[in-house]
Amino acid sequence: MAARRRTRRYFILLILVAVVIGGWSWVWTYAAGRAEAELDGWRAREAASGRVYTCGSESIGGYPFRFEFTCYQASVQFRNDQVPLDVKAGGLLIAAQIYSPTLLIGEFRGPLTVAATDRTPPVIVNWKLFQTSVRGTPSAPERVSLVLTKPMVERVVDGNQQIWLRAEHAELHGRIAEGSVSSNPVVEVALHLSAASAEAIHPGAATPIDAEISTVLRGLTDFAPKPWPARFREIQAAGGRIDISQVRLRQGESLAVGGGSLSLDAKGRLQGQLRVTIVGLEPLLKTIGAEQMVQASPHMDKLAGALDRFAPGLGQMARQQVGANISTGINMLGEQTTLEGKRAVALPLRFEDGVAMLGPIRIGEVPALF
Repeated sequence: MAARRRTRRYFILLILVAVVIGGWSWVWTYAAGRAEAELDGWRAREAASGRVYTCGSESIGGYPFRFEFTCYQASVQFRNDQVPLDVKAGGLLIAAQIYSPTLLIGEFRGPLTVAATDRTPPVIVNWKLFQTSVRGTPSAPERVSLVLTKPMVERVVDGNQQIWLRAEHAELHGRIAEGSVSSNPVVEVALHLSAASAEAIHPGAATPIDAEISTVLRGLTDFAPKPWPARFREIQAAGGRIDISQVRLRQGESLAVGGGSLSLDAKGRLQGQLRVTIVGLEPLLKTIGAEQMVQASPHMDKLAGALDRFAPGLGQMARQQVGANISTGINMLGEQTTLEGKRAVALPLRFEDGVAMLGPIRIGEVPALF
């Protein structure tokens, strides 16, 4: 009799386990179906806005405790931009725990190519590891993070690949600090780069740079799909601005930190000023080619011409003296201070009429954003 009761208990226990497993399987299958339907709806909304997402093949798995969406040969077409673009990647995996469906963890497989539609891919991005995390939902993200190990960006020029940028590590974090995706979002963005170099962009960027930049973007009306030039026009019309709470750049012996606020003028050009404190000003000036900039400036040309009329050869001597003493002159114009226990100079970095000026030195032109 006792043996029969034990057998009955085991039998009931097996039935309960089977019911639980079956029920959980039904719940997981139902939730997976809902997730797939949500993904299809998001794709349809994006396609209507000119962004078409496709996969060579795809699958949903992860049973029993999470969902995994795998997309092989992922691609997206941006059809509403002035120059339609095709973006392709080897594949991606997006996963979410069943008990935390609003946290999406992703991993991308390279290479990623960006090209004008039906043309040879001009930009190729590769990496050792590329992971993302999104808090919220695809249609209403609250926080987004991108983390790359050993990223490298190459441009295709005349059929040859040219390294445009590389780094040991890169992170980009963004979150909505105020408002919402559909109503006046205020966005915080933080960028971190380790040992980044970009000699093809500027010879001074051949030496690796460590960078930390934290900004707040104000003036967005929403995140509705639109080209970036149109978005920047809205920011300018709304009186928006970019508040840079922290910039920290280290390259070799030089260290620069600063902050300030920038806005956009009616022509889409940056305007405003950052307060920058620099350790190792002289090597920094050599890196950016400040001597050559000063010697080639229109003001220097006028001065040298006037001196040459007074005494032939005097203009060239002035150019050489100005170049040789530029660091001393800027140190005299700037505010002497200390940074991390080292002698430093504080200078304004000004943006006006499409030109960037570090103290009295014109360091380059800044393209309009619309």
